Amino acid sequence: MSTPDQSEKIRLTQFSPGAGCGCKIAPKVLEEILQKSKSGITFDKLLVGNDSKDDAAVFDIGGGRSVISTTDFFTPIVDDPFNFGKISATNAISDIYAMGGEPLMAIAILGWPLEKLPASVAGEVVSGARTVCESAGIPLAGGHSISCADPIFGLAVTGIIETSKVKRNDRGAAGSVIFLTKPLGIGLVSSAEKFNVVREADRIAALDLMTTLNVAGKSLADIEGVVAMTDVTGFGLLGHAIEMAEGSGLKAVIDYNLIPKIEGVDYYIEQECMPGGTYRNFASYGEKVSPISEKVKALLCDPQTSGGLLVAVRPEAVAEVEALSAEKGFPLFRIGTLEVKNGEHFAEIINT
Repeated sequence: MSTPDQSEKIRLTQFSPGAGCGCKIAPKVLEEILQKSKSGITFDKLLVGNDSKDDAAVFDIGGGRSVISTTDFFTPIVDDPFNFGKISATNAISDIYAMGGEPLMAIAILGWPLEKLPASVAGEVVSGARTVCESAGIPLAGGHSISCADPIFGLAVTGIIETSKVKRNDRGAAGSVIFLTKPLGIGLVSSAEKFNVVREADRIAALDLMTTLNVAGKSLADIEGVVAMTDVTGFGLLGHAIEMAEGSGLKAVIDYNLIPKIEGVDYYIEQECMPGGTYRNFASYGEKVSPISEKVKALLCDPQTSGGLLVAVRPEAVAEVEALSAEKGFPLFRIGTLEVKNGEHFAEIINT
């Protein structure tokens, strides 16, 4: 295939079999892969590994400090290469914040189909990522590239944290209030862009969300009453809420009416712009949630790319968390609670 003329308008999503985190392997399939590759060797200083399905690995380096390590990459979710780089970088760096840590440096992961797309376009992707790294105060210190059939980009990020402040996704407590820091609907809007039916205002809203770092996680880690934290990405709000609830031996009760969403989301649900990841997600964990309608499924199982933080807070710390939100200026939406599990389901959706 001939390389496109660089003067032509290139739509990166045309070269993408999936959309951002929507191209992630389904949770149930990933669990099978990890189970088959499980090692019998344990490492005492590995504080967080695969067992909790958490956002990043955490390794104790002594002196009350731990290193956080993560990697995240995907195929294009937007057409503009610079913005694709920004989104990919924001998404990867936010895994460090989701553990409560501070990023130190990043290295790039690039797969590029040079027979389809010019190298200059890849350069724009890397440039977008570098912009985000600089805004986070870290260097993009290197990386690795390969030639492959579809464009892929992401980062491996290293961070640091005081060991006592590590926030896992499976340490929720009964009675905790569940907060979310970004509206839902990114997957729906991204699919609409791929189908070329997106409304400009919704595209801009989704882009703004995907390029906003979850830096609030570092400040939230300072609050002892924040007992569990994760970010909402490819498995959708429901999938990550179930991970939090199941890992904590509890049930997440989510009020559908309280869930924030991008303004045009209902329109895209009506237009059936759901990404394939929505259905793969529900197929993986649908039996763990009380019955829900197709409309509810379309929003709660929607794969989010660079989504918000999902935070469980003890009741006595809620006021402190809300005051921090007001002080730092990050959004905070109360969407439910963690409760004692009294049945077969790990999640229940009310007020639908």
